[in-house]
Amino acid sequence: MIRINLLPHREEKRRARKRQFISLSILSVLMGVLIWGLVHGAISAQIYYQERRNAYLQQETAILDKQIAEIRKLREQTKSLLERKEAVEKLQSDRSRVVHLLDQMLHILPEGVYLKSIKQKGDGIDLIGYAQSNARVSTLMRAIEDSAWLESPALVEIHSTDVKGVRLSEFTLTFNLTKLQDVDAAPAKPVGAKKEVP
Repeated sequence: MIRINLLPHREEKRRARKRQFISLSILSVLMGVLIWGLVHGAISAQIYYQERRNAYLQQETAILDKQIAEIRKLREQTKSLLERKEAVEKLQSDRSRVVHLLDQMLHILPEGVYLKSIKQKGDGIDLIGYAQSNARVSTLMRAIEDSAWLESPALVEIHSTDVKGVRLSEFTLTFNLTKLQDVDAAPAKPVGAKKEVP
């Protein structure tokens, strides 16, 4: 006998496919949301970790900047102190050189030579004075040349002048103080040794 199915099997298949499609769609959406959530969580965790690292690095950079500023300040203070020390040492050495200059001038100044002014500019000395003759100026220049503390005498100008009715030679002379190391290396000369005036 032949069986005839009068039930609407096509509609049931359609409904079954529709249900299957809806459940697969819902499952796909849920899977997509789950995957998105996992990816979002992983990225957020990495961003949070990187932000923490950045904050730590900024904090350490700020500490290093402070230390660098302190080091710069210390270097500036050290430089300033070294400059002061050098200035004090220079003043100390210059003080003794001025004493030697005046002492040498006392010992080498020949008779008949009178000083009007002495000016010091660094190592250079400018001397203006009067002499009874040109030969006495030459004697003074030789005495400067022979001195352990003085060097390089050079006559700038000499001319005749009247001072209170007396005819004298007014002269301008320059010479240098010797460097301290040159004085230490030079052989000792007798103090007060003078050449005779010709």
